[in-house]
Amino acid sequence: MVDRYEPVESPDETTVFPYHDLTPTTTADVYRARSLVAAHLPKTPLVRCEWLSAELDADVYLKREDTLPTGAFKVRGGIHLVATLEQEFRDRGLVAASTGNHGQSIAYAGREFDVPVVICVPEDANPGKVRAIERLGARVEHHGSDFDEAREYAERLAIEDGYRYVHSANEPALIAGVATAGLEVVEERPDVDVFFSPIGGGSSAAGYCLTIGELTDADVIGVQSAAAPAMHRAWKEGTLEPHETMETIAEGVATRVPFALTLEILRERLDEFVLVEDDALRNAVGRMLEEEHILTEAASATGVAAALERREELAGKTVAFPVSGRNLAMEKLRSILEE
Repeated sequence: MVDRYEPVESPDETTVFPYHDLTPTTTADVYRARSLVAAHLPKTPLVRCEWLSAELDADVYLKREDTLPTGAFKVRGGIHLVATLEQEFRDRGLVAASTGNHGQSIAYAGREFDVPVVICVPEDANPGKVRAIERLGARVEHHGSDFDEAREYAERLAIEDGYRYVHSANEPALIAGVATAGLEVVEERPDVDVFFSPIGGGSSAAGYCLTIGELTDADVIGVQSAAAPAMHRAWKEGTLEPHETMETIAEGVATRVPFALTLEILRERLDEFVLVEDDALRNAVGRMLEEEHILTEAASATGVAAALERREELAGKTVAFPVSGRNLAMEKLRSILEE
C-alpha cells in the first residue's frame, strides 16, 4: 500500500491524485449504482406542487431530496463512493472540502462504512451544517474565507497526511450515486417536459442529464447564481479558468473554480444554462416557505427562481425541480424573512 499519493496533472485548477478517474460517468454506471444506494437510503417522494402549478399554469412536481438523512441529494454520491472504495483508502481515511452538504454526505457515508473522515470548511461555514457533520462523527477543520480556500487546504492535507481526497465533482462514483435520483423521477414522471437543476460544481445537474436528459424527451436546464457564475461561463465558453466573481448568498453553488469532469458531461448533454440574481433566490426561498411550508436553501431555490422568470414558456407543460438542502442557516433565514 502506498503511504501517500502525490498530485498528478489536473485538467482544471483543482488538485487530483492518481486514484481520481476522470472518465465521464455513463447512464449504465447510474443503473449499476442504484441497488447499492437503495440499500442504504430511502427513495425520495416526487410530489405535485399546487402553488407552482397554479403560478406557472403548469403541472409542477418537486423531487423531495430534502427528505434524505442529511437533507440534501449529495448523500447519494457519498454512499456510493465510500461503498465502492478500495480497502487501502478505508484504512487511511477520507478528507473533503465543503460548505456543508458535501461534507455531511461524506461524514454520513464514513459513519455508515466505518471510515474516518476529515471535512475542511470555510471559517464562516453554516454553523448548523458544521454541527451536523460533527454529530456524524467527522472531524471538522476550519480554514479560509470561502470554499476554494478550504478546498486547497483539504488538498494539502491529502498530500501531507495521506488521506484519500474526495473531490467535490471529479469523482465518477459520486456522480453515479447522485444521479440515481433522476432514475426515480423517470420512473414516476416519464412525461416530464422540463427539469430545472441547480449548478454549483455540477454533480447533480450532470446526474439529471445522464438520466432524465438521456431517458426522456425533457429539456434539462441548469441554473446558477449570477453572483457566482464560474460554471456558467465555463459551459458557455469551454474554459476551465477560475472566475473572479463569487459573492452569492447561496453557499451550495458558491465556487470560483469550474470542475473538469462535470463540465464535460454538462457541455455535451445540458440543454440550457441560465443565471438568476440573488434577489430572485431570496424571493424563491421566501415563497417556498410561505406557500408550500418547505424550508429550502438558496442553492436549491435556483430552479424555482428561474421558472418564475419564464412562466409564459412553461404554461401547459410538466415541470420538475429537485428540492435539496433544508439546512438553511438561521441568520440567512431571518434576513430573507425580513426582506
